[in-house]
Amino acid sequence: MDLDPIHAALSETRFTDVRWVARTGSTNSDLLEAARQGAPEGIVEAADEQTAGRGRLDRSWEAPAGSSLLVSVLLRPSLAFDRVQLVSSAVGIAASEACAALAPVQPLLKWPNDLVVVGGARFEGRKLGGILAEAVLEAGRLQAVVVGLGLNVNWPEQLPPELDAIAVSLNHVVDETVDRARLLTELLLRLEHWYGLLVGGGDDGAAAVLRRYRELSATLGRTVRAELPDGDVEGEAVDVTGAGHLQVRQPSGELVEVTAGDVVHLRPAH
Repeated sequence: MDLDPIHAALSETRFTDVRWVARTGSTNSDLLEAARQGAPEGIVEAADEQTAGRGRLDRSWEAPAGSSLLVSVLLRPSLAFDRVQLVSSAVGIAASEACAALAPVQPLLKWPNDLVVVGGARFEGRKLGGILAEAVLEAGRLQAVVVGLGLNVNWPEQLPPELDAIAVSLNHVVDETVDRARLLTELLLRLEHWYGLLVGGGDDGAAAVLRRYRELSATLGRTVRAELPDGDVEGEAVDVTGAGHLQVRQPSGELVEVTAGDVVHLRPAH
């Protein structure tokens, strides 16, 4: 991969150290180790192939070599701990906007960490990508956050049977090959803006990130089922809090705040 155009486009951002490897176990694992060794904010690692890619809840993430944008970013946000989840929100926003910049599709954000296609009957609700954020803590204090994104970009026409009904790739939606290097550049340019607002804009910056997240949400306004360790919660997803948690109003009227868990969309937004 020719990194010169990427470096040139990002020269005025915090993301000047972009690395692209052919193969690694996990870009998140690589940057978590770098963070523990004291590496600075802004390192980006992308890979053509991961042999031990991970999603949430230790699920595996597999993709054919060269088919996806597999990238992680090392960040050291000076944020109150209850706002750290918004770092993932900023990455989701940036990913959605990057896709829209290169292709005539605007993926939406399914809480807590997925990008999905909405508004096209053929691929409605299918997963385009996912985000995994992992923190580095020392003595209970946040030292760094590594955020990984796996985005299906140029997959074969026929997906594996286990993914065929639930996933999709950008090239399937737009019916053409998408340039992964340009997509990465657009992602990081937009992340510079949204992450910059989050860490440098105080309450107003965090509010702007939340406002944009709500605009791009595929979950708000829908009837959902939140699958939690101590029992499921079903109702209407009504808001995302300042900490990035999902608020679900049950039929009884009780408002439940979901901090983590899988969410199933039961009906389209109204």
